[in-house]
Parts: sequence; structure tokens; C-alpha cells
Amino acid sequence: MPQLAERIPPSVAGAVLRAVFALPDPVRRLIAGRPVVRDGQRLALDAQLLLQMTRLEGATLTGATVPAARQGLARGQEYINRLPARPVRTRNVTAADTVPARLYEPKGLAEGSPLLVFFHGGGWVIGDIDTHDSVCRYLAVNAEVRVLSVGYRLAPEHRFPAAADDALAAYAWAVENAASLGADPGAIAVGGDSAGGNLAAVVGAFADRRPDFALLFYPATDMSVRRRSRALFADGFYLTDADMVWFSDHYCPDEERRTDPKASPLLAKDLSGFPATYLVTAGFDPLRDEGEAFGKRLEEAGVRVAVRRQEDLIHGFANMWGLGGRFQEALAEAAGALRTGLL
Repeated sequence: MPQLAERIPPSVAGAVLRAVFALPDPVRRLIAGRPVVRDGQRLALDAQLLLQMTRLEGATLTGATVPAARQGLARGQEYINRLPARPVRTRNVTAADTVPARLYEPKGLAEGSPLLVFFHGGGWVIGDIDTHDSVCRYLAVNAEVRVLSVGYRLAPEHRFPAAADDALAAYAWAVENAASLGADPGAIAVGGDSAGGNLAAVVGAFADRRPDFALLFYPATDMSVRRRSRALFADGFYLTDADMVWFSDHYCPDEERRTDPKASPLLAKDLSGFPATYLVTAGFDPLRDEGEAFGKRLEEAGVRVAVRRQEDLIHGFANMWGLGGRFQEALAEAAGALRTGLL
């Protein structure tokens, strides 16, 4: 089945997926199957339907090889890419001399807007600026910000702490060059999803000039411990426990280094200087508990933090906003929090 799916153009596969999502709810329920309830949570029909469609295709997040996994994520994202109605101008830049990045500027956005420095997800191994293009456009338009999306180095070619070093260097460059990017140097946020949320947390904890706000989507915050959600949602909900083992082994194979706070920001000794934060987790996500544990640490450190669990959704929902429904609702809430947090 995967071989057949790979011969279908992404545009065709995407059209089929959108057609299925446009069906009446009773028909979509028949396709998705019986409702899924776990840990007192009921999986959203939108999420269950998408999971069922990916099972029929035979798609997995990690592959037999790193190149195959990277190709698979890029292909899967093409299925659901969607552009906001408002045009967004982009230009490629180089941050800190060596780190590729892309600046997103919504049409009509005034000079001196806030800036979001964004780090894409993908387990520090897969994903890139292009796989998260749609998310960055959405956040730029709906939060009224410029977005600088950072293409940090990936493992296993560049293992820990390369991604963290690039994140810190790119953020520092953005602070120094905010005015030339059309942004307000006094209103700079950091954000990211999953592994990108991990890097955003590293920047929030260790940057010389701390961000003014942090937007963390289901962040990976502790590589040293498996929490309860890793077992509860180990398989069947997009990101799996096996995926996390695969990602961690590629990014930081030396297990002794996984307690380094730049790999596991939850283990940082002092988080009192962390910026005000909106941290969102997904109920059906192996990373749920470590993300929420990080939120608790922030609260205990006196940081202004809103921890929001989208209990009916799965890991990666921000990238799925193009399908509408619950995915878009959750991303819209996060964009609103970013906009409010930078006022």
C-alpha cells in the first residue's frame, strides 16, 4: 500500500483527503470507526478520521532511513497545505552567518510589528522550513506578526547540541537585526512545535536577551525520562513512543548527555527568567505529560504561563490546520494568545 500511495500525486491525495473531510459527520464517523476514549478523553472526529486515512495509506512518521522519513513528512504535508486568504510575502535570509531562515511578512503589516522566531518540529531529524511554511503563514496573518522561520541543522548529520546552538545563534541574530527585518526590537517572541518547542524552550531559558513571549506547541522537554503519556499513547496516535526513541537516538545518542538542560530544558535549575508563555499540549500525545510538567515548572518559578490541553487532539495538530475543524480552532487559539502576549 505505501508503494501505491507514493505513486499518487500529492495534489490528488490531498483532494481525496479534503473530500472525505467535507462529508457529513455521520458518514465521516462510519469511515473513522467507533469513538476512541482514553484517559477520560474522547478523540476528536477530525483527528480520528485523519488517523484512519493515514493508516489506509500506510504512512508512518519515521522511516527505515532518515532520507525516507524526511521525504515522507514533506509528502504528507503537501496533502494538507493551505494558504491563508491574506497574502504573505516571504524572503530568505541567513541568520548568524550560517543558519538559513525565511521571513514572513503579511500584506499591509506595518513596520515595527512584533516578531516571532519560529523553530520547526520533526524530532531534530526531519522537517524543515518548507514543511512548516503553512503554519508560519497562518501565525503571521492571524497574530499580526512577522515570522522568522529558522532552518537549524538536523541530526544525525549534526547531533546535539548543534540544533540548540543554531537556535540560540539565530535568535540572537534576530534580536540584533530586528529593525532591518521590519520588526520591533522590544517585542520578540520565540516559538516552535515538538522538537521546535524544545529549541524555543532552550532559547527562553538560556538566551542572553530573553524573549518577550514564548509560544510552545506540544514541546519535547525531557529526554531523560518516559512519563505516563508515553505509555498511554505509545502507538496509534501519529507520533509514537518508538518514533521518539528513533528521534532521540539520532539527535542525542549519548544518554548521559540527555540530562543537559539544552537537551532537556525541563531540567534547567532556574526558570525564573523565562518569558510569559502560552504552552499547548494535545491530549492524545506521548509528549503530553512532559510538556505539562514544563508548564508546572514555569508556574512554580513565578513565570506567567497559560497551559492549555487540547484534550481531543493529537501531536502535530498545528500542521493540520489546513483541514479545518478542530485543528484550525486550536491553532487559532494559539495565534490569539501570541497576539495578546505581544501587546
